[in-house]
Parts: sequence; structure tokens; C-alpha cells
Amino acid sequence: MNMSKPQLRMGLIATDPLRILGLQTIFSEGGKAEVIPLSVPGALDESGVSLILIDAACTDHLFELMATFRRSRPHLRLIVIGLEDDHDYIQRVIGAGAKGYLTHMAKENEILLAIEIVQDGSIWAPRKVLARLLETGTELRAGDASPRFTGRESQVLKLLVAGRPNREIGTALGIDAATVKAHVGRLMRKVGVDNRIALTMQAVSRNLVEK
Repeated sequence: MNMSKPQLRMGLIATDPLRILGLQTIFSEGGKAEVIPLSVPGALDESGVSLILIDAACTDHLFELMATFRRSRPHLRLIVIGLEDDHDYIQRVIGAGAKGYLTHMAKENEILLAIEIVQDGSIWAPRKVLARLLETGTELRAGDASPRFTGRESQVLKLLVAGRPNREIGTALGIDAATVKAHVGRLMRKVGVDNRIALTMQAVSRNLVEK
């Protein structure tokens, strides 16, 4: 793999120069990603980004901004960076369409992991928030009361529940990310859910992970 070429292009909506510089520095090291500051949503037209970081401190109309993105560019994944750490507020942000929420105090490794988790198709938020969202807004199929997993599926599930992204799961098990994704797909079918977040919460609540 050519590490000099950014793997991801991210848009950044922020007004604090230090925050913009800090995020650009984090992702530019090692060619992890390219961060493109966006002054207005129209700047997205030729940017080629697939994920947007929104600094909640730069707007008094966060939810209106998110609604605009959902209407005009529903394929974009949104991650909000904010001062609030209240679970009710974070739940509202995720419920409004964000795929992730980070506080301004988040450390570099947490930011990088959140981006990777969201890119893998999961949501980054406190576990209590995810549990609430599943209880109030997601109908889960009951699935088999005691689904049977292969040894490899059990290994993948254990690492998934631990919050590891596909790349790290693959590295730990000596398989590629595409194989990990295939295992996750089979796990979702066996458990009777249709997304990774529900799979994780069901695995925890039903004690499906081997100790």
C-alpha cells in the first residue's frame, strides 16, 4: 500500500484556527487522511469527501446544519465534535443523523479510532447512548436464542464488542478487512440484527461473547 497517498478525504466545518490546525496535523502524519476545511456546504461539490467533521462550537444551528446535509447529501457520514458530554444531548445528536460524537477533550488516539469505527459502518458514542438508541429507536429481531458461532466468528465478535475496527480485528486474527466484514455479516444474520451496533449490544445483553 502506498502510505504517501491519503486513504480518506474529510471535510471539516470549524472556525477555530487552532482546532483546524490540530486536526489537520493529526491526520496528515503518516498520510492517514486529508482534512479539507469547508467554509460553506457548497464547497463540498468538488471536494470528494465522504465524511464531515462538524465543530459544534462554530454554529448556533447544529441540528439545522445536520438536517441540510441529510437532505442534500445523505451519503455523507457526519461526526460532531462538541463541548457537551451529557448523554441526553449526545443521544439527540446521534438521533439527528450523526454517526459519531467526540468531545473537544478527546485524545488523538480516540479521534483516530472514532473515524475508523465510523468508516467501518458503526456509530461512535458512549455505550449507554447506543443502548438507549437501540431501546427507543431501533426494532431488533429476536433471532435465535442461542446462535451457534464458528471459532473464528467468536473471535471476531469478541474483538468487535471490545470496540476494535475491522483493520485491527484483521491484524489480530491474521485475516484481511474484507474477510472480517464477511464474518460480521454472518454474525448479524445469526443474531438476527441488521447493523453492527445492534450486533454489539445484543452480544453484550445476551452474553454471546465467550469469556
